[in-house]
Parts: sequence; structure tokens; C-alpha cells
Amino acid sequence: MKNVLDKTGKRLVGYKWAGLAVLLLAGALTVPSPSFAARPLKTDDAGTVGKGKVQVELGVESSSWKNTEDDIKIKEMEMEASCVFTYGLMDTVDLVAGFSYVWGKVEEDGETVFDANRLSNVSLEAKWRFFEKNGFGLALKPDITLPTGNHKKGFGTGRVTYGLTFVASKEIEPFAFHFNAGYTRNENRVEERKDIWSASVAATYEAMKGLNMVVNIGFERNADPTAQTTPAFALVGLYYAVNDYITLDAGFKFGLNRAEMDHAVIAGITIAF
Repeated sequence: MKNVLDKTGKRLVGYKWAGLAVLLLAGALTVPSPSFAARPLKTDDAGTVGKGKVQVELGVESSSWKNTEDDIKIKEMEMEASCVFTYGLMDTVDLVAGFSYVWGKVEEDGETVFDANRLSNVSLEAKWRFFEKNGFGLALKPDITLPTGNHKKGFGTGRVTYGLTFVASKEIEPFAFHFNAGYTRNENRVEERKDIWSASVAATYEAMKGLNMVVNIGFERNADPTAQTTPAFALVGLYYAVNDYITLDAGFKFGLNRAEMDHAVIAGITIAF
């Protein structure tokens, strides 16, 4: 039996399935929020912002997961507000810093067994576009995550993690296609897997000037070492460039298996200057 903490800090003992839900929630909260060149996609593209330019991405994501097993109903909810700053060090190199604040809640048979909110881990990245020709681009994106969240409360891993993502993009107007393959060394103090692999693909379609429709699918190795199923997701959405400086986005993400959150609603704004 796992012990979990309610919002008053008192221990609730003997909640087998609530403990499992909190473990799943903690796993979700320890993953840093990376930067994406075209919100609401979870897959990055090979583009960079340009030397001396700045891009700020503000977003919210609200997700939920429900499960009924052994006549116990579990409901898990999470909301994340994120802010990502990108600076163009060179035309082909970006520096990126990502911050997020997370609200998490777990209910078992209508009773709240976990309810907390706080700053999660901070991510630092660099993107290097090392090849570009005829609408085809390749990039590498190393990253590190700083343990700024409280891992004892389920926010963060408690250790510095690091990883590398390979990015490929191809533009065939009015379409664009993107592929990511990544590895994260998930150093942690919360008994998670240390080797996490991921891959995803995305496509965009410019339906009209400034308006793009997007689809996305991907998976990431489960951080829970006892789990055999790899979480997989799909996403549909759009983004609209109001002008050269402001882009609005919205998306709906849903799980392709029970290891992934059931669904999530995404919205945000990107400001470039």
C-alpha cells in the first residue's frame, strides 16, 4: 500500500488505487515542458527564430484521466500554465528556457486524496539547425532540466535530467511534415525509469493565409518501471497568425491507450519580436 498526502499534509493510508493514480500523476508532472516552434504541436520543427530575435510562448493545458477497477472510481485532473522564452543566438542556433506551474488533483470514489499546485521543473534547451536545403531541414536539440520542483510532493524528479532530440522537417506547400526522435536520461529520486525514449510525427496544412490546421501523433516510454504499456497520444488543432508578431493556437489531445491521459484541451499565444 502506498501513502499519499492530501492538501493539508496529513497522510492517508491504505489507498491502493489512489496511490497508483498519484504515481501516474507524479510521472506526468516530472516531465518538463519543452518548447515547440508551432504550438499546439508536441512535435518541434527544424526552424529557428533568427539571430537577435525573441519569441515568447504562453500556454495552458488542462487534462484528465478516469479509471474504474475493482469497483473503485479514480479521477485524475491536471492543469499546466507554461511560459517558454526563445532567443536567436545565431540564425541557426536558438537558446530556450521553459517554465511551468502545475495544478494536480486525484479523486477516489469522489473523495480528494491528492490536491497540490506549485512550480514544476525548469528546462533549458538549445536548438542547432545544421542542415537546410530545398525546404528540408535537420536540427539537434540538447536539453537539461533543473530540479526546481518539489519531488516529495510529486513535482519534479529531484535531480538534473538531460537529453537530446533529433528533428527533421520537410515543407511541400501547402503542407509541412515534422519528425522527432529523442532520448532523456531521467535521473531521479522518485523510483522512475532512467532511460526514456520518445518519437513523434506531425503535419500542418495551410488552409488559408495565416491559418494552419495541424495533426500530431507520438509516444514516450513509460517512466513507471512497473508499467509495460507505452503512453501514446494523438492531437488535432490549429494556429492562426494574426500578424507578423502574434499567433493564436488551440488543440485537442487524446490518448491512444490507457497509459496516456484520456484527453487534454490546449490553448496559447506566441509573441515574436
